[in-house]
Amino acid sequence: MSSTTDATPTPSGVNGGDSMTVNLNQFYNNGDVAWILTSTALVFIMIPGVGFFYSGLARRRSAISMLFLSMMSVAIVAFQWFFWGYSLTFSHEGGPYIGSLANFGLRQTLGRPSSGASSVPDILFCVFQGMFAAITPALAIGAAADRGRMFPCMVFMFLWTSIVYDPIAFWTWNPNGWLNKLGSYDFAGGSPVHISSGMAALAYSIVIGKRCDHGTTKYRPHNVPHVVLGTVFLWFGWFGFNGGSSAAANMRGVMAVVVTHLAASVGGIVWCVIDFAKNRHWSVVGFCEGAVAGLVAITPGSGFVPPWAAVVIGALGAVFCYAATYLKKIIRVDDALDIFAEHGVGGMVGNILTALFAADYIEALDGSGTAYTGGWITHHYIQLGYQLADTVSCAAYSFAVSCALLFVMNYIPGLSLRVSREDEVLGLDKIELGESAYYYKDSTDEPPPITTSGVQYTSPTVSDSASNEKEQEHRAQNEAQKEEEYRAESEAQAPAI
Repeated sequence: MSSTTDATPTPSGVNGGDSMTVNLNQFYNNGDVAWILTSTALVFIMIPGVGFFYSGLARRRSAISMLFLSMMSVAIVAFQWFFWGYSLTFSHEGGPYIGSLANFGLRQTLGRPSSGASSVPDILFCVFQGMFAAITPALAIGAAADRGRMFPCMVFMFLWTSIVYDPIAFWTWNPNGWLNKLGSYDFAGGSPVHISSGMAALAYSIVIGKRCDHGTTKYRPHNVPHVVLGTVFLWFGWFGFNGGSSAAANMRGVMAVVVTHLAASVGGIVWCVIDFAKNRHWSVVGFCEGAVAGLVAITPGSGFVPPWAAVVIGALGAVFCYAATYLKKIIRVDDALDIFAEHGVGGMVGNILTALFAADYIEALDGSGTAYTGGWITHHYIQLGYQLADTVSCAAYSFAVSCALLFVMNYIPGLSLRVSREDEVLGLDKIELGESAYYYKDSTDEPPPITTSGVQYTSPTVSDSASNEKEQEHRAQNEAQKEEEYRAESEAQAPAI
């Protein structure tokens, strides 16, 4: 473990430090660096977790597309973050609303302390926060499930991260940001990640329109094991998501992990109990959705609230998110995967409850010795006003800009948001990707040999034209029969989502 000395200047310059003449490692605690590196890997695993979660909830013909978009988010945002995203969000200069381009292309980031967390170098904080930037559009883009074209989704990821995520993250986490100066609390992304993605998903659902058979059939998760697998990845990764936001290996990060686990557990139980009271059976998907609701709700307050408050936040997060799943029926929006309900509403609930339950002694666990104020339980009542300002401004900005961006994109040739009705019936996986998550023995395969008493033989040969006509007719009948069976099974076996 090394510490900064007066004899050695703080890293600066074009590269953010001269590693040829100065040992840049001496400015940072090795334990802090190791913890943030570990947290970076944990947050990364959440992104395919989102893909599996959405893949399981979506219809079987769109399963691969959800996984594809989640991984494309990693790649697209990695370039955007390197190009200018990190600079716009965490540059050391800038006004109250957006950063400068001083760190364009990761200039001056080698060993310089980050503006967002002086305990680690810019280059490390950049890759850690880059995972936050990558998962946010991955959360939002699930709104395109079952009917959204892939290329416009990818263009949206790059543009939306630049003009929505980066400014909101700057307001919240950069010391120059207006919400940061105001005094709002957001430890790990209630507004930049969850409220912004939830409102963007609502905007996407409105602009792209409803699925072609919306209102005529109930939808159900097509692959529950995928939902469970996605939840496991998310829950596991969230320990780094919230715990790593301490930006140091300290007791505040430990407390963030503890309250994260409690909120997820209570959220899953509460949602499951509500499902049982309503449907008289337990639901694996219900437990998973409740756990995610608890994780979302605890995110902004994870470094501010005590363990007992995490129980309350997890429970209320599940209750409000569950109720919000019915809101889409009232406003008549096809939010296919309940992203607005889970992340938009969950983030709002978490922001407000943070104002009520923030405790000064939890903040003090970082050992920084700065002024600690807490929330209502420590008689700091103005904190609720700060949290409301944060919630309303970020929600309104994300929704308005997302609507405008999607509306403009939809009228640009080549960027229309949705596939045709015919392609929607066939499925995004087949039309957009040319692949399928599941291969069935149907009319598109070679016909099986006919077997009599263990002897195989083929049917008599017919002309090519007649064979093609019969094959096309049989294929159409087979597709219609499978779709009818799938709908009947959906009606009989599972609740609507």
